[in-house]
Amino acid sequence: MQTGCIHCGQQHLLNDEVLAKHSKVQFHCTKCGKTTIVEVKRHVDETMVISPMPSFARADAATARLSLPPADEGLSLPLDAHVVLTVTGGPDSGRREVLSKPRVIIGRKGAEFALNDPEISRHHCVLEFRDRFVNLKDLDSTNGTFLGEERVRAAVLQDGSEFRVGSSIIRLNFQSKR
Repeated sequence: MQTGCIHCGQQHLLNDEVLAKHSKVQFHCTKCGKTTIVEVKRHVDETMVISPMPSFARADAATARLSLPPADEGLSLPLDAHVVLTVTGGPDSGRREVLSKPRVIIGRKGAEFALNDPEISRHHCVLEFRDRFVNLKDLDSTNGTFLGEERVRAAVLQDGSEFRVGSSIIRLNFQSKR
């Protein structure tokens, strides 16, 4: 990591291995000789190694036991518009689908909106519709669901909203039935 002295601005290259072990690191500036303390901020989406690997994360884990959250009551597609998902980036770029159900699981093979993207989870996220109110919920995916550059656990989408799962960007649109 590169950082500057808070006193004179001299740039210093700090050892990443040292930074990984501590929440704060101090160094003496080679130019002015004064001490600077650097606080290491960790990101919520940072990769963490778990050893030994828990059984649910192993390739041989029984995926049949994975359960999806139950569908909320009161879900419905809008009566006056078609809901269209368009993949605008990633391996399935150009794919367009008109939804027929008010709850759609997005993921890899076996999901209702299945994508050929190796960076997404089998059940990555879910879209739930209450007329034109759209909830996007991440299903504890490995690589996360992003709205803009922000990783989200849940978000409310509007007409024209784009979100990213893995390397795939998906746009939501309402198209008038008339």
